[in-house]
Amino acid sequence: MRTKRARHPHDDAPDTAEDFRRIVALPEGPEKEELKQRVVEAWMPMAERLAQRFRNRGENLEDLQQVASLGLVKAVDRYDPGRGKAFESFAIPTIVGEIKRHFRDHMWGLHVPRRVQELRNKVRVSRRELSLTMGDRSPTVARIAEHAGMSEEDVLVGMEALESYSTLSLDAELPGAEDGYSLADTLGRTEPGFDHVIYRESVKPRLKRLPEREQRILYMRFFCDMTQTKIADELGCSQMHVSRLISRTCQRLRDEVDADSDTGRERELTAA
Repeated sequence: MRTKRARHPHDDAPDTAEDFRRIVALPEGPEKEELKQRVVEAWMPMAERLAQRFRNRGENLEDLQQVASLGLVKAVDRYDPGRGKAFESFAIPTIVGEIKRHFRDHMWGLHVPRRVQELRNKVRVSRRELSLTMGDRSPTVARIAEHAGMSEEDVLVGMEALESYSTLSLDAELPGAEDGYSLADTLGRTEPGFDHVIYRESVKPRLKRLPEREQRILYMRFFCDMTQTKIADELGCSQMHVSRLISRTCQRLRDEVDADSDTGRERELTAA
């Protein structure tokens, strides 16, 4: 009993060999463009089948079919029957390449260099192939590296890129969270106390350079929480004099800190 030969996915491919010979012979013009369009329409079922291979990867099938159609148009424009290669063999990699380029350029949530995308694809394919023989066990980094002929460092880079294909909203609920705990809740917030530490450390050396009388006044006012009147009684002067000394000293310290900050920013800009 003869076994039935398996049908090739593109066994219904049209015979357009004569059309391509005419396209090559025709000069540029409406007749040539019309003939190209007829050839594209004839091969469109193949392009649509190729697009279906990439469905369920986060992109609408109709959009993928449009991209495949664009690849088919490019294949018809570039095909040279004089090289002896069948159009189908030339068109398939052209169309598939156009679809893959679409995914690379438009479907990544983060900008990922092409090399890293290629590493990601190698890791993804190797993990899928290894899963067929390892059952429920997940392949180790070393096992993936051996299977794919990659270094373990490249495997790790590819595994990280697997998580960069799409992004999540900061409002997305974390897996296992039942109280609405989201990614935004894991982010740190500005700690105002840090600014106080910076200011205090900036002022500290300048306080030591103040005259002893001014140091004492500031100490009593800000560390002992004494009123200006009590400080005046302690020093034997008027409350107004104490007020002027405090204002003048604080302004002086502020000006010195601001001047140093401006100088530091200028140095950073110059170095950059």
